[in-house]
Amino acid sequence: MWANILDRLLSHMMRNGLLSVTYPDGTTRRYGSGKDGPEVAVTLHDESLPRRIVISPDLGAGEGYMDGTLTIENDDVFGFLSLAVANISAHGQPWFRKPLDLGRHMLRHLHQFNPIKRARANVAHHYDLSGELYDLFLDEDRQYSCGYFPDPSMSLDAAQKAKKSYIAKKLLIEPGMRVLDIGCGWGGMGLTLARDYGADVVGVTLSSEQHAMANARADAAGLADRAKFELMDYRKVTGKFDRIVSIGMFEHVGVPHYNDYFAHVRDCLTGDGIALIHTIGRAQPPGFSSPWITKYIFPGGYAPSLSETMKAVENQRLFACDIEVWRLHYARTLRLWHDRFMANIDKARALYDDRFCRMWRYYLVASEVTFRHSWQVVFQLQLSPDQEAVPLTRDYMCAKPEKPRGKAR
Repeated sequence: MWANILDRLLSHMMRNGLLSVTYPDGTTRRYGSGKDGPEVAVTLHDESLPRRIVISPDLGAGEGYMDGTLTIENDDVFGFLSLAVANISAHGQPWFRKPLDLGRHMLRHLHQFNPIKRARANVAHHYDLSGELYDLFLDEDRQYSCGYFPDPSMSLDAAQKAKKSYIAKKLLIEPGMRVLDIGCGWGGMGLTLARDYGADVVGVTLSSEQHAMANARADAAGLADRAKFELMDYRKVTGKFDRIVSIGMFEHVGVPHYNDYFAHVRDCLTGDGIALIHTIGRAQPPGFSSPWITKYIFPGGYAPSLSETMKAVENQRLFACDIEVWRLHYARTLRLWHDRFMANIDKARALYDDRFCRMWRYYLVASEVTFRHSWQVVFQLQLSPDQEAVPLTRDYMCAKPEKPRGKAR
C-alpha cells in the first residue's frame, strides 16, 4: 500500500529531471520528464521507507541516507537533493499531504517555544560538538554563517573577512563604542570589532565550547580588556550599548519570542544606537522548519519570513534604517564548507562515525540546494530607535575602507 502512495506522491512532485526509484520489492519506477534537471537513481532497502517518506519526505529520506537504507547511485547527494528541492519548490505537495503540513504549521509555535533552559539544550546539541569538527570545514576565524562574495571567485577566508568588514560599515563603529554581540560564536566578529575598530565588546553565547574558545582567543590576541565573552542568555543582558550585532543567532530565537527579542534589543540600545541583525530567512510567507533539520541539526531552529520578523520590529518602535537581502551568498559558502568537509572526511570519521559523516554531508548539501532552488535567503536588518542614527543614503557603504584603527583612547 505505502509503495503505491509513494508512487502517487513522486508522480505528482517529480516533473523535471528524472528520478529512478528501486523499491524494497525490487521493482523500479521512473518519475519526471527527463528534461530540465538531473537524472538520479536511488534504491530503498528497507520496507518501512515508503511509509516514512510519505509521512515526511525530508525526514524519511534524510534518515534513510544516514542509516544506509536509502542509497544514491554514485552517492550523488547533490543531484538527488537538487532534483527533489527544485521539484517540490515548483510543484508543491499533493493534496493528501497538505493536512500533515497544515498540522506542522499550526504546531510551530509549540515547537519553537524556547525558554532559557530549552534554548541552552538546543544550542548544546549543535554548537558543543567537538571543536575539531568545525576546524575541518570553517575558515580560520571560525565564521559559522554566510560569507559575502562581491567577487564570486573569492576564497572562503576572503569572503568571511568581507562579511565582517561589511557589517562593521553598517554598524558605523567608532573607537570606544560599547558593542553587544548576541550569539557571539567563537568570538570572530567581536574580536574583529575590538582589534580593528577600537570597540569595547561584550559577547554572549549559550555554548560552553564557544564561550571557552572565544575568551581564550581574546587572551591570546591581547584583547581580553576589550573583548569579553559571557556564558549567558541574551535575555539576561543588562546595560546600554552603542551598537548591537547578532549574526546567525536570530534563527534560534523562536517565533513566540520575537517581540521579547526586539524589545530587549531596543532596551539595550542607547537613544541613537544601531543594531545589525543578520539571519537566514525565507522569501515566502511564514512556514515551519524541516523535520529532519529540527531533529538532527538545529532543534528549535527556524528561518523566519520578513513579514513576521518586521511585525515584531514594528511592535517595538524601532526604525528599519536598512533591509538588505542576500540570495546566493550562502549557497557559495555552503559549497565551500562541503568541499572542505569532504576533503577531511577521514578526520571527521575518526571523530565520530560513518553515520554522523553521512548526516553532516546531507545537512551541508541540503542547505546549499535550498538556497539555490527554493526560497531561502539571508536578511540583514539595520535597526535603531532614532531615524537619524544612520546616513540617509547608502553612500557611506561605498567609502574607501579605513586602515585598522587599533586601540582607542
